[in-house]
Amino acid sequence: MDWFCIAVACVGIAQALLDCWTYVLTLKVLGVLAFIRFVLLPADCDLTLFLFKRFGAPVESLEGRVVWITGASSGIGKALAIRLARARVRVAISARSVEKLNEVKQKCIEAGGLEDKDVLILPFDMVQYDQHQSAFDKVIEHFGELDILVCNAGRSQRGRWEMIDLGVDRDLFELNVFSLIALSRRVVKYFLEKGKGHLAVTSSTAGKLGAPMSASYTASKHALQGYFDCLRVEKAGCGLDITMFCPGPVDSNLLNVCFTEERGKELGQERKGRRMSAERCADLFAVSIANKLSEVWVADQPVLTMYYLNQFVPSLMKCALQVLPLKAIMKLRDGRDDATRLTGAEGKKES
Repeated sequence: MDWFCIAVACVGIAQALLDCWTYVLTLKVLGVLAFIRFVLLPADCDLTLFLFKRFGAPVESLEGRVVWITGASSGIGKALAIRLARARVRVAISARSVEKLNEVKQKCIEAGGLEDKDVLILPFDMVQYDQHQSAFDKVIEHFGELDILVCNAGRSQRGRWEMIDLGVDRDLFELNVFSLIALSRRVVKYFLEKGKGHLAVTSSTAGKLGAPMSASYTASKHALQGYFDCLRVEKAGCGLDITMFCPGPVDSNLLNVCFTEERGKELGQERKGRRMSAERCADLFAVSIANKLSEVWVADQPVLTMYYLNQFVPSLMKCALQVLPLKAIMKLRDGRDDATRLTGAEGKKES
């Protein structure tokens, strides 16, 4: 009888433990689902940036710093310059067009109530390497220091993988990769002597995923990830901070001036569809800089989910991209589902 009572008691205890475990598991599942539904899905940036946006250092903590932005005449670079100026950051802005830079300078002054001397215009062509040192010297001469270099200059590209002229690859790497690395190396030497400094680099979704119809552009962004990830590890403990900023589709004139399959030919088209505004993108970029985040992802859904899938289940994500129709991917990316038109190859017979 005693053994029977003990057995019954053990069964009762086991049942209670099982019920408790089931209850806890259910709460965890519900918690995860709620987190996904109300936090991850509405978010337009990765979880780390999401939290720092709400609880981290504000952009205004950068007040008084000197930031040099390349590719600042339009798009993300222009919006970032204005956002930083609003936080009373002193900015040097570079691009080829003096006229556009003057427009950006005026907007910066108006946005932050800055003085004329707080915004320095440095017009030059990034691929003219002999101009890098003189441009850097002007920043130091004007402000007396440099705290942050934003490597934002670059162009996109559309073209069929097998049809891209090798000259396009060379030209695009010259601008998107080698010019940024050359300028960064000059500035990094200064940062290392100074004992502190910050590099912020505009990468892309294409720096993490294989973006179709953009082989040269995708490769250039992967190259940037490699270069600067190496630098981060190599100079750990030297006071050098590096932020890799990886945005998804952003409202800009990117398609209008992007490379195609043919050397010297621009696409001359406009993006369509819903995409993140350059202003929102720049605000998130500024937050990531203020908090010295190593790598951030910025994109609307479903692109943000694609980031996560590629990070945690890469084989599954790569299989999914092979199954999805090319038209659907291009529609998501550029708002157009005619891939041929996005190569600048209208009227040409597909191979």
